This record gives sequence, structure tokens and C-alpha cells, in this order.
Amino acid sequence: MSAISAGDDHARFRRMVLPYLDDAYALARWLTGSRAGAEDVVQDAFLDAFRGIGRFSNGNARAWVLTIVRHTAYDWMRRNRPAALVVVDDLETVAGAQRSARDIETPETALIAKVDAALLEAAIAALPAQLRETLVLRELEGLAYREIAVVTGVPIGTVMSRLSRARDGLVATVSGRGRVPAKTASHLEAV
Repeated sequence: MSAISAGDDHARFRRMVLPYLDDAYALARWLTGSRAGAEDVVQDAFLDAFRGIGRFSNGNARAWVLTIVRHTAYDWMRRNRPAALVVVDDLETVAGAQRSARDIETPETALIAKVDAALLEAAIAALPAQLRETLVLRELEGLAYREIAVVTGVPIGTVMSRLSRARDGLVATVSGRGRVPAKTASHLEAV
């Protein structure tokens, strides 16, 4: 690689990849369930993105970066832990950051918010990985269905189906009807 193309790659990386560092970390955090794991995943993913920046064809850079993060996260999880339930312990921080400054917080509302955040966290963690990642990409990262299809490598209909099943699973769990329906989990195995 010549010095000119290396400089171009550095500039292109800064312009097209670095703006999505926070998004990449958020996705990795949700997928791995730990800060340390997310940091490892993002570091490896950004290294892969830098190596591949010369082959990137000026499409949707955010979707491209999140695709790399997703693949890297699943590789990291295969190497570092058995297939298990991933619990996210930072949902309270996210919920607190979204709370408006004008909201008046009393001890009662703080307790209710904490219980609600814990319930939502548990409901999200109870979802199968494919449903959880689709939900996170849509609701937390704000990706469009087409972008999620690109990131996850599945047809858009599968994205819509997974999102619907994830939402149904959340409603069932939060409303006290139990975990993700067995039909949803078994159907996901076939998808």
C-alpha cells in the first residue's frame, strides 16, 4: 500500500466510520451484555472496518459499520462464552438519560422507574438473540427495516417478523404472561 492510499484510507475511515463509534458500542453492548465485551468487539470491528475501507463502495456507512460490529460480536460470543442468556446491566442509565430535565422525581417515581427499567431489561434479555438484536437495531439504534436486513443478512420480511415476535415477547413478559412464547422460540430456530 502506498503512502498516498494509506493517507486516503485514514481520512476515509475518520469520515465514514468514526462517526458511528457510539452506535457501534451500543449495539455491541446489547449483544455481548458487558462493557468489556463491547469494548473488545468494537475495537476488533473497527480494525476490520479500517482494513476493508478501501473496498467500501460508498453505500450506507452506518449499516456497513453495524454489520461488521454484529458479525464481530457473534464471533466474540462464540469464542468467549457458551450460548446463554445475555443480561444488560446498564438499562437504568439509558432510561435515566432519556428522562427529561423537567420531570420532577420523587422517591416514589424513582422507585417505579427503577422497577420498570429492571422489568424491561429482563424482558429484553429473555428474548432469543435474533429477536433481541432486531429489536435493538430498530428501537434503540433507529435503523430502518431495510438497513436491519442489510446488517443481519436476512430478507426484510424476516426483519418484520422478528420485530413483531420480539414486541409480542416483550408484551407477554412485561404483562406477566410469562416468557417468550415457545412457538416464537421454536419458529426462530427454523428461520
